[in-house]
Amino acid sequence: MIPTETAPSFETKALETPAPQTPAPETRDAFAGVMEAYAAFGEARDAAEREGADVLHEEKMERISAAIDEDLARMRRAEARTRRPRLEGGPGQKSEHRTAFETYVRRGEAGPIGLLERKALSTGVATDGGYTAPPEVEAEIGRRLSLVSPIRSIASVRLVSSAVYRKPFATTGMPAGWVAETGARPQTATPTLDALDFPAMELYAMPAATQGILDDSVVDLEQWIAGEVEITFAEQEGAAFVTGDGNGKPKGFMAVDPIAESAWVWGKLGFVTSGAASGFSATNAADRLIELIYALKAGYRQNGTFVMNRKTQAEIRKFKGSDGHYLWTPPNQPGGRASLFNFPVVEAEEMPDIGANSFPVAFGDFRRGYLIVDRMGVRVLRDPYSAKPYVLFYTTKRVGGGVQDYAAIKLLKMSL
Repeated sequence: MIPTETAPSFETKALETPAPQTPAPETRDAFAGVMEAYAAFGEARDAAEREGADVLHEEKMERISAAIDEDLARMRRAEARTRRPRLEGGPGQKSEHRTAFETYVRRGEAGPIGLLERKALSTGVATDGGYTAPPEVEAEIGRRLSLVSPIRSIASVRLVSSAVYRKPFATTGMPAGWVAETGARPQTATPTLDALDFPAMELYAMPAATQGILDDSVVDLEQWIAGEVEITFAEQEGAAFVTGDGNGKPKGFMAVDPIAESAWVWGKLGFVTSGAASGFSATNAADRLIELIYALKAGYRQNGTFVMNRKTQAEIRKFKGSDGHYLWTPPNQPGGRASLFNFPVVEAEEMPDIGANSFPVAFGDFRRGYLIVDRMGVRVLRDPYSAKPYVLFYTTKRVGGGVQDYAAIKLLKMSL
């Protein structure tokens, strides 16, 4: 049955409106496709309500829903490409490090870059070899990842130079009190402090190039390396930030022990239930999403974001309010995000599917709730021998992650 809950009148987050800019043609086309498919989805849903749901109607809505997902993905890819700035500088404007790095990448001459790193007492060279990429390349990889990695785009990111970032926090709260203007100021109790550790783990990719690409002076090798490692790094990060177990990889927020919101304690993520054993309740299903929103305190709620995979989003896309309007809404502009109750929806494929006792929906202020730690230095090792006639570039970066505020993220559990 279609949910028939009363249209909610509650606090929602105002979606940010970026500075006006002309979207690329591909972005506009994808946005137009989303809006057209969304209109068709509504018509098919209305027809199913009038004529009675059957297999043909359900199949048609599934096809349209898949088309919406594809257009949204195409829009995100197009928007990411248009927002990638080129590495600054050109012939005659390159730094000494960039020139030495390009010489190493193109011809394998390690002398110039090796001399630079010895002068700088660089710690970027590990026992397996390789040289640190210029800061411009590292910054470009970081920018690209922030555009295509779903959790990185909404979490806090901190750049560090050590292997482990340690963040202290007060387990008992900071002592404070009220006093009169001329009253005595008694000494406050000493706060109890603890620390969260975020170790940086090694992430690698190994793009391959032909000698023809390396010999072509027109090819921007720094852009090429950044583009080749982008998807590999984003896919591995995306999985780790959601479901990583912390063993040789970051610890994802879904790896934290869940607990019923009524019994929530620090160190666990609170959850509310869906009202059905293995899915959403047949009636008033969206009420449980409202409960999930309000499980967050007001300070977190204003910056809340829904995180779910496309299958869960396709199911929620069918929910309507009592006014007949869909609760899930498509982006309001090219390059924007879909929203639910005016809170943005981020699609992370690593989130669980809907099923008995699963946690397919997360909602929270991920900027305060999840921390990503990037260790300075992207290392590149040139290997012309292992896959002749291709040249491999073993590229590594160190990244860590974990929940930093357990009160900032809540989950929805498929359960009574």
